[in-house]
Amino acid sequence: MQPTLADILDARNTIAGVADNTPLVPSLHMQAQCGHEFLLKLENMQPIGAFKLRGALNAVMKLPDGVTGVTCCSTGNHGRGVAYAARRRGLRAVICMSSLVPQPKIDGIRALGAEVRIVGSSQDDALAESRRLVAEEGLVEISPFDDIAVIAGQGTIGLEILSARPDVATILVPLSGGGLAGGIALAAKAVNPAIRMIGISMDRGAAMYQSIRAGQPVEVEEVPSLADSLGGGIGMDNRLSFALCRDLLDDVLLVSEEEIYHAMQILYYEDRIVAEGACVVGLAAMLAGRIPHLEGPVATIVTGRNLDMAVFTRIINGQDITLGDYRIEGRPYGS
Repeated sequence: MQPTLADILDARNTIAGVADNTPLVPSLHMQAQCGHEFLLKLENMQPIGAFKLRGALNAVMKLPDGVTGVTCCSTGNHGRGVAYAARRRGLRAVICMSSLVPQPKIDGIRALGAEVRIVGSSQDDALAESRRLVAEEGLVEISPFDDIAVIAGQGTIGLEILSARPDVATILVPLSGGGLAGGIALAAKAVNPAIRMIGISMDRGAAMYQSIRAGQPVEVEEVPSLADSLGGGIGMDNRLSFALCRDLLDDVLLVSEEEIYHAMQILYYEDRIVAEGACVVGLAAMLAGRIPHLEGPVATIVTGRNLDMAVFTRIINGQDITLGDYRIEGRPYGS
């Protein structure tokens, strides 16, 4: 059973008034760079600072009466969304994350009253703990991407973009487990089958990119990245998001850590927006010339603002950044 447009329309009603209808604003700088109107969907303005509230809220609100608690694995923002939604329903929430998750995201989840379990060094390790809690403690798992209600919630972004601007020709979507990209693609292509959907990941540990190339879900090594929200696997037993992305994305691209670094600077200095590295992969791909025959208007999703501000400050000041054993040589903006 795959998600449908009807699921997305239902999700829009479920999350209305809580997961806000966020602004869609032009970036004049990016328009000058690409030659087309370039629009930013500001999901960083959600109450939890990230788009993940949409899917998490839709899934939690649809749980039957009698559920006592929920759990999930997360790179940070999904866990925050689940914690927020669980608190609204008065449910226990246990969020499982790996040691790669930045501390500010952990702190944000705890501030919402959820329990946090740090397990292993990968999303797969966190997933194993989440599933143990399901088996042994009776919690209900809310998948970050492979769940119809979650995908439908994220898909409401596609409805909002095309409601505000029916003429959008290309959507650049940050790509991780595929809930966001698959949901938006499903909604957007239902409204306009000709719209071009491009998924974009970082070039280190891009699980969905590698899976689509292989024709089936594959495991990848998870490593530190400026786009940490895009980390983690898609699950070897993936039922929904892999097929959606394989069938509905017109292209899947990768960008480097250096290109993400530069795009974060651009979004800050030119559009005055504080955003995670995962948010800017669409800008990075366009600026690097990786999108041939780009048609406009173009829209991309600024997915969240829950980043380590100490790292962000180093980036906007043009300082070097170390990601595990990988070093990004800093460059002051405009130099």
